[in-house]
Amino acid sequence: MKIWFWPIVIGVVSTVGLLSGLLYDGLGDVVSWLALLVPVAFSALYGWGGNNAADDRRA
Repeated sequence: MKIWFWPIVIGVVSTVGLLSGLLYDGLGDVVSWLALLVPVAFSALYGWGGNNAADDRRA
């Protein structure tokens, strides 16, 4: 379960963001933008500057 925690969290947050953007105006648009920034932030954090598995194996 430990390995699936963050992918499930990102999926749920993305789903909430997509639904709030489609169904609500005003505050829903703000929630949508913030929720859809989460996967982008994780990608930037771990893709560009974060730790990756190849670095951990060499140490």
